[in-house]
Order: sequence, then structure tokens, then C-alpha cells
Amino acid sequence: MKAIKMSEKYTKGQTWGALKKAWKAYKIAKVQGDKAKMLEYAQRIRALQKELGVEQAKFPELGLS
Repeated sequence: MKAIKMSEKYTKGQTWGALKKAWKAYKIAKVQGDKAKMLEYAQRIRALQKELGVEQAKFPELGLS
């Protein structure tokens, strides 16, 4: 699993916007049954949450907890 590093050039608002889009993309991938995309977006969601200093979501079906 590769680490995703966010750039410090984004505002908090932009990071929240990216998080919202990542959740939407994750839900679409889940409906489509695309595990690879689900994992990609789950990792992005967790990285963005860490960047924002909020609790990171758990994705036990993908081995992320």
C-alpha cells in the first residue's frame, strides 16, 4: 500500500471539498463492485481525514482500520 501525501498548498476548504468528492467516488465504486477503486478512494479518504485532523474512517472490508 503506497502512502498518499497531501500538499500543504491547499486550503482547509479545498481539502474538505476533496474529501467530499472522494467519498462520492468511493460510494460509486462500491455500487459498481470495483474493489481496486474502492481501495484507492478509501486510502485517499483516510489521508485527507488525517490532513484535516479528524478521525479516520475504517474500511474493514478492505483491510483498513
